[in-house]
Amino acid sequence: MNWLLVAVGAAIGAPLRYLTDRAVQSRHDGVFPWGTFTVNIAGSLILGAVAGAVAAGASTRLQLLLGTGLCGALTTYSTFSYETLRLAEGGARLYAALNVAGSIAAGVAAAFAGAALV
Repeated sequence: MNWLLVAVGAAIGAPLRYLTDRAVQSRHDGVFPWGTFTVNIAGSLILGAVAGAVAAGASTRLQLLLGTGLCGALTTYSTFSYETLRLAEGGARLYAALNVAGSIAAGVAAAFAGAALV
């Protein structure tokens, strides 16, 4: 049953990541990867909320469905790394540094906010 919860969450998270990334990125002309930034921060917020809910007594099934499944497929460290590398190689080193620092700071802040909301 656990693997099914993870699979269902991932089946929702992967298309949600793709659609969100495309929708956000289509609204920005610059080189900064706003789509990936957005899904990673949203995933951090959701995962913080899930962690807070589980710590408060919610079922660990919620963690499997939303934490491991949905957030695992929604967020993307590999694309973040790749896009940061492409920025640096393309001469946009400031954007690369801002992507790293901003993603870490905003991601951690979002996780804390998610946990606090619950």
